[in-house]
Amino acid sequence: MHGAGADWDSTWSARRVLALTRVTMRSLAAGAVAPAVAFFSTTPFAATPPIEKVSELATVPWSFEPWVLTCLALSAGLYALGLGRLWRRAGPGHGVHPAAVGAFAAGWLAIVAALVSPLDELGDRLFSAHMVQHEILMIVAAPLLVLGRPLAVWIWAFPPSWRRQLGAFFHRPGWRVPWLAMTAPLSAWTLHALALWLWHVPVLFEAALANEGVHAFQHICFLGTALLFWWSVLGGATRRERGAALLSLFTTMVHTGVLGALFTLSAVVWYSSYLSSTQAFGLTPLEDQQLGGIVMWVPAALVYIVCGLLLAGRWLAEPRLAPVRSR
Repeated sequence: MHGAGADWDSTWSARRVLALTRVTMRSLAAGAVAPAVAFFSTTPFAATPPIEKVSELATVPWSFEPWVLTCLALSAGLYALGLGRLWRRAGPGHGVHPAAVGAFAAGWLAIVAALVSPLDELGDRLFSAHMVQHEILMIVAAPLLVLGRPLAVWIWAFPPSWRRQLGAFFHRPGWRVPWLAMTAPLSAWTLHALALWLWHVPVLFEAALANEGVHAFQHICFLGTALLFWWSVLGGATRRERGAALLSLFTTMVHTGVLGALFTLSAVVWYSSYLSSTQAFGLTPLEDQQLGGIVMWVPAALVYIVCGLLLAGRWLAEPRLAPVRSR
């Protein structure tokens, strides 16, 4: 991936955007805290004794789905093996920056939090917890994994002869053309948007809650399309590509915010599966849905805004080529 791990230019434009980022985060956080406090203070959840809420949460088990644990073990094992071989050959810190390694580790842990921790089981009982799980996969784990450059590291886990064969395969038109098509800004944006909106259609969402196989496919769609989306956003190497990345971030913030607003402002419960499971946590089904909408609306918007401002800093800091004048 080109440019995703490069250092930021310490120019005035970049510093101004970073300063604006801090101001934006503070203002948005202040705007989000007040509604959240008001929401909880007026719900039955606030009147429930804390010890009862804690004891109810303590009963939620961890999830140990074999396919999830296998994928986590393989990804971490290949990364560790590949990183060891790469750094032995190129020297520690060369080939892949330690910051990229840290990003991969953080993204890997984010997937553990989303799919292995009690949050996974809690998502079957609370729509709001389910939204937290999905947001962790799409706006926390996915960009961190992209920044971790796993493809470049995993290939080093294989013997030299395999690396040459894999390198030749990935450069063949049969692979390269579809890959470039899927990671093009418009394609990646469209795939991610379709996955997000289609899976929240009630009949599909209810099917995921009722069937573990469908639920697993839903998570694969969310994480897979998010990886493509963030690859297109963070991998831009030219001004034009970074301009497209800014447009992708802005429009994604808008359409995900619309979906979150629909959940928050709706007067009816969208998913009947949660009608009987939220009361144990002191929330009505509609309050749970409203809280889930806020989770999708506000924190996700913060991530897109901050990433957009950081990318704008790099975009503005790049020198522009002077136009050639014909005589």
